[in-house]
Amino acid sequence: MAPTPNPADDAEQLMMGAVPGVAALGRGPVPDGDHSRHEYHHPAAGWGAARSVGKVLLRSPEPVEGIRAILNMNQEDGGFDCPGCAWPDDPTGLRLDICENGVKHVTWEMAPAHADREFFAAHPVAELAGWTDHDLEAVGRLAEPMSYDPDTDHYVPISWDDAYAMVGQALRGLASPDEAAFYTSGRLSNEATFLYQLWVREFGTNNLPDCSNMCHEASGRALTAAIGSGKGTTDLEDWELADAIWLMGDNAATNAPRMLTWLAEADRRGAALVHINPLIEAASRRTIVPHEFADMATFRTTRTGTMNVQVRIGGDLALMRGVGKALLEAAETDPAALDREFIEQHTNGFDAYRAAVTATSWDDIVRGAGIAEADIRRLAGSYLRSQRLIIAWCLGLTQHEHGVDTVREIMNVLLLRGSIGREGAGPAPVRGHSNVQGNRTCGIDHRPTPAFLDRLAQVCGIDPPREHGLGTVAAIEAMQRRDVKVFVALGGNFALAAPDLPRTFEALRNCDLTVQVSTKLNRSHVVHGRRALILPCLGRSERDRQAGGEQGVTVEDSMAMVHISYGMKDPASPQLRSECAILGGLARATLPDSGTPWQAYVDDYDRIRDVMARVLDGFDDFNAKARRPHGFRLPQPARERVWLTPSGRAEFWAGPLPDDVDPGQGRLMLTTVRSHDQFNTTIYSNDDRYRGLTGLRTVIFMNAGDMRERGLSEFDLIDVTSFSRDGTRRTVYGYRAVAYDIPRGNAAGYMPELNVLCGLADVSSQSEQPVTKHLVVEVTPQPSGRS
Repeated sequence: MAPTPNPADDAEQLMMGAVPGVAALGRGPVPDGDHSRHEYHHPAAGWGAARSVGKVLLRSPEPVEGIRAILNMNQEDGGFDCPGCAWPDDPTGLRLDICENGVKHVTWEMAPAHADREFFAAHPVAELAGWTDHDLEAVGRLAEPMSYDPDTDHYVPISWDDAYAMVGQALRGLASPDEAAFYTSGRLSNEATFLYQLWVREFGTNNLPDCSNMCHEASGRALTAAIGSGKGTTDLEDWELADAIWLMGDNAATNAPRMLTWLAEADRRGAALVHINPLIEAASRRTIVPHEFADMATFRTTRTGTMNVQVRIGGDLALMRGVGKALLEAAETDPAALDREFIEQHTNGFDAYRAAVTATSWDDIVRGAGIAEADIRRLAGSYLRSQRLIIAWCLGLTQHEHGVDTVREIMNVLLLRGSIGREGAGPAPVRGHSNVQGNRTCGIDHRPTPAFLDRLAQVCGIDPPREHGLGTVAAIEAMQRRDVKVFVALGGNFALAAPDLPRTFEALRNCDLTVQVSTKLNRSHVVHGRRALILPCLGRSERDRQAGGEQGVTVEDSMAMVHISYGMKDPASPQLRSECAILGGLARATLPDSGTPWQAYVDDYDRIRDVMARVLDGFDDFNAKARRPHGFRLPQPARERVWLTPSGRAEFWAGPLPDDVDPGQGRLMLTTVRSHDQFNTTIYSNDDRYRGLTGLRTVIFMNAGDMRERGLSEFDLIDVTSFSRDGTRRTVYGYRAVAYDIPRGNAAGYMPELNVLCGLADVSSQSEQPVTKHLVVEVTPQPSGRS
């Protein structure tokens, strides 16, 4: 007898675009068929953002709380830190230091707790699996701990103590601590991060994969190799002083909208603002900053870009090599073109780098970058005219096979003119999630240094494991092999954020137990192990009351500023617990003989911070410094021209250019991007205002010439096949072609939908990151695919 068809399975396949001949569904709301695209000519932010915020507040179940949140978010006087991006708070005490996307994120988090026992009793997991990801999150906040019952296919209530006991029993029953993996998203506070890694390492493993393994791992490894520290060197005062700011692989208006304020200010003082990106984005043109009321009232715009450089996907390394070559050639007649004193006193490897640049022809550079020699020289000229250059970048540079090399080449360009350790200059990786940098600072690292482990052992009295653990992709492969049997995730939506979704789903379902610490229902709750727990935690905006009183938690922004955050509203449900409280309960259940005072830490977070001050560099007097207005900045030795590299100097890199320009056979290079109505895997709508798209997410942005070559018109249905390194292919069916200003041979589409095209084999050998920004694809018209 044939199995009974499951509509939920069909819906899940449609979300993946896995059904030939049928339009893909996507991860947003169910499309209604009414989609369109127009060119967006308005300034970024401005009245468009103001109208969007108004609509968000009107739709919010708690509009009054939403307005209160706007007035409290990112404020130094007891406010809470925005749970969205990691752009630093304005140090001048700006009252409305917010952005449209931050308001969306916090009001989405402030939803009522409707995902309760009655909800789960009414909806089996097989049904929920067929809901779109937007609709899962739209249910509301999780209300109480839930345990999966395989006999009924329902989540059922479980007490906190029983949930802790289930995890503790499962972990203690493993043959080795390495049969468990512990994932972290960027939402965790510093205090929770420290407790998490302490619990995991006392348990006995370094299997601590995190979201950095999928985003900025390449940045950290490259910066550590070049200057001895995995962080940028700039702060907002430098952004106020820079003569030139280059943004690479970053769409500021969506990824870090508060950056627009600083770009506008830089334009007013005459700074060069260069956007280096395959796509021309709204952030590269003009803005009206919403809190500049006179500009809003008079519709007065300010430039946020003075030059666009449309590099090909993956061509940033060649472009920076070309800038370096132009600078070295200029130095033959202009002694000021290079900072020779800095190079001699502070760097190592310059001669090898110069030889590599000399050996690289302009033809190879132009071919690799997709940019004419004259335009590369014009870019270098803007640097020569600037005493202070900041180069900022985001995931458009890092999610590539050669992401580490690309950031190293950026550092080469900065080193040539001494643009590190100088006011108004330096590298600035732009982190996309609130505390992802703090997670790494406070110990979430599957490759911990011996020095950190030594300090942890000495201060905390544990014997941490020394072997490196599993990163994200390695953890998925280990779950597939059943080498990892228990998977714990603090925050995030692992099932949807990871690459190769079918294999990731299979890996999670192979586990004996999956544990998700979350605020809202998402895909990771319906793709689970044989046993599964949902543990609901407080949001950043909610008060955290423990035995020692109301608690604050700290976060670290993209520029190494650490500040304290206090929730402003009562929890959505009395059953919610803080991240620290959940971790303390899990640790006590797992390690019944532990000498670590877990409950004391949970009762008063000052005690956690006192221990962190003894373990972590730069955290001395942590409790006092965290309570300063705007907090404190962690020391960055390279900012003081102290290089913690083996040579004691900043290191030039002299590697070759990659030979990956033309995938051949008429194939395209595909990059994934985020829509403006999206935060990571959370999708608010099917619209993307700045790209002029409404009503649809299952699109591929293509050059108009590439569309004509394939006989495609706007919104024609297409199939997209990717070609993995291991020889396998993956296809999404029923996407739509959309013409966009992008170089020939390049294409773009949205994550997380297109993560399915990135195989587990498609991981950078340099950083272990999935190469979702550098996928070789073939685009073909779907039979009878005209709209």
